[in-house]
Amino acid sequence: MISEKKLKRVELVRALVLETLHTTKNTSKKEEALVNLFGVSSFASLLAIRREQNSEIAAIAGLLHGFYYYKSGIKSFSGPNSADSVRPILRSTQIFTDEELSVILRSIFYQNDKDQVHGPYEEIIKDAILIQMYVQNPGDHFSKVEINRLQKGFVELGIPIELVEVKCKSNRGTINKRTKNRRLRLAEIAEALAIQEVMGSPEDENFREICKYWPDSDIYKVLEANWCAAFVYHCCMKAGIILPIRYPNHSYRLAGVGAWLDWAKLPETNFLYQDGYHGFIPKRGDIVIFEKLLSDNSHDHIGIVLACEGNRLLVAEVNKDNKNFSSVFYRNREHCIYGYIRIDNSYQFHFDGEYIPIVSKLSRKL
Repeated sequence: MISEKKLKRVELVRALVLETLHTTKNTSKKEEALVNLFGVSSFASLLAIRREQNSEIAAIAGLLHGFYYYKSGIKSFSGPNSADSVRPILRSTQIFTDEELSVILRSIFYQNDKDQVHGPYEEIIKDAILIQMYVQNPGDHFSKVEINRLQKGFVELGIPIELVEVKCKSNRGTINKRTKNRRLRLAEIAEALAIQEVMGSPEDENFREICKYWPDSDIYKVLEANWCAAFVYHCCMKAGIILPIRYPNHSYRLAGVGAWLDWAKLPETNFLYQDGYHGFIPKRGDIVIFEKLLSDNSHDHIGIVLACEGNRLLVAEVNKDNKNFSSVFYRNREHCIYGYIRIDNSYQFHFDGEYIPIVSKLSRKL
């Protein structure tokens, strides 16, 4: 099956990209996407030929590198989020081996890590993105690392570097920004949104905003009556707690409670707390995880703490009691609570590990 379709795989992915962009109403954004994605794909193919790699695989990775941004309009973590978004789509075509899928996804995932050196295809996509950026906007400024990559890439393509003028970003001093209390901001955002009684229906504009981070065609159906974690993610993003839609190498997306629990337990976060342990008392802006509150399943609900008043918690949450709308509601502090996530105000997502795409089991898990 793979051999029969192999020669048409680039054309099939191009058609997929065009179909995705067809739903974009913004004409200028659609044109930008076409120029960028097709340009990076072409340069990636040329670099692959020059470096004696598979130009077809490089071209496909180039076509899909910006999939998440052009589908959702969200720029955060374009590499990890694009890789996560396209992997079930590529898997469903059944025209790639697991090894090919891994190469494509890794190339997309690492696209922004230009100060690091990865495998041949990851490097091809990084360099192709920079060359496309320069060709499209030669007046842009680039960092020293990016300029070095650009110069090497141009030489490989037979273009003398003396014919290319690249502007270097000014080395301005780091602005000393006082750390804001993002947990308090998180609570403010959650409270203001929850009191609007948002309905878990695509007819509700706020619900559509909450779902936009996961640009799957059936996301409204997937999250219907199951969007408490997506609400928390949305509020975090609005509060400046910026996270990818899935922590790399984990089975669950942050649209599910289990993903929040797994993330809070990581050695680099260690944000999970138990009430009373070492004097811990829940505060405004903490995230509360409930245990078998709405079902017989473990950690089945999540919300954002607005206040702790004795044995009562005031919580901003959605899908209250499985009724599919948002609310601000008092919960019993001693009833069905698994624990709390207290995000450090200085936390910034950073992944240093080895990205290993899950290609054999690509079920979309919340």
